[in-house]
Amino acid sequence: MTDQYGGPVDESCVLTEGPWTHRFVGANGSRFHVVEAGTGPMVLFLHGFPEHWWAWHDLLPAVADAGFRAVAMDLRGYGASDKPPRGYDGYTLAADVAGLIRALGERSATLVGTGAGGLIAWTAASFHPQLVRRLVVLGAPHPLRLRAAIFADPRGQFAASTPALKFQLPRYEHVLTRDGGAVVEELLRRWGGPEWVASAGFAAYAERCREAMRIPQAAFCALEGYRWAFRSVLRLHGYRFVKLMQKPLVTPTLQLHGAADVASLPRTAQGSGRYVIAPYEWRLLDGVGHFPHVEAPDVVLGEVLRWTKS
Repeated sequence: MTDQYGGPVDESCVLTEGPWTHRFVGANGSRFHVVEAGTGPMVLFLHGFPEHWWAWHDLLPAVADAGFRAVAMDLRGYGASDKPPRGYDGYTLAADVAGLIRALGERSATLVGTGAGGLIAWTAASFHPQLVRRLVVLGAPHPLRLRAAIFADPRGQFAASTPALKFQLPRYEHVLTRDGGAVVEELLRRWGGPEWVASAGFAAYAERCREAMRIPQAAFCALEGYRWAFRSVLRLHGYRFVKLMQKPLVTPTLQLHGAADVASLPRTAQGSGRYVIAPYEWRLLDGVGHFPHVEAPDVVLGEVLRWTKS
């Protein structure tokens, strides 16, 4: 329930009815909220920040109609999934995805990840290649490419990553939820492409994201992944993570990126193919920002189906 001041809400706010089924599935020691439609080979969708499973509401029914089992999850700490205080490191987040594929009774799946979910998708395909049949990444450089660019491109990717640097501040989650989650909408507006931000659908999408971020502990959990990414740079488990991620990817990979993405710059993302030894394609989407799945859903749908069927 929300109050008149836009305070905390409960998890029921993300249980929107539609041509899909809501389920709760145990995997990797946590309970995950998943939304699924259709039958056939599984396509698992991973949302980004500051979103939740609703990021894929346009694509889920269409992918199901094309003959696939379309599943969107709330990542650990988001939406109606569990919000434990720990487990936001790259290893655990990738294991969440692997565990969920197995818990849903599948031997493998096509992974489609956007933004922060795209970084998790890269990692899951690297650490658990036998479970990832094909990979589609939106608005997300390979994690090592992003890490290198932050340090090597101070006027570019480092400057673009300023919001994520602010996430390192203690108790910044309270800034995210203040004024009914106004900062969430500010980030969507800042990172989105101009045409989408000016569209009639932007306000409604932003309101859903603002509401979901006000679920108790969601904002804290959402920031913990960013905090681990920065803090791990100087720690042993971060060094081990980099060494493991240097192993070339054997999963066929399609990378879609908005030409107007100011959060993950196109020039940062474009070097990601060097980490893939399987078939790899890159496509730049004109006029699209950091959220291709909601800014250009028809284009993304066509590319996901083409890559999944090929």
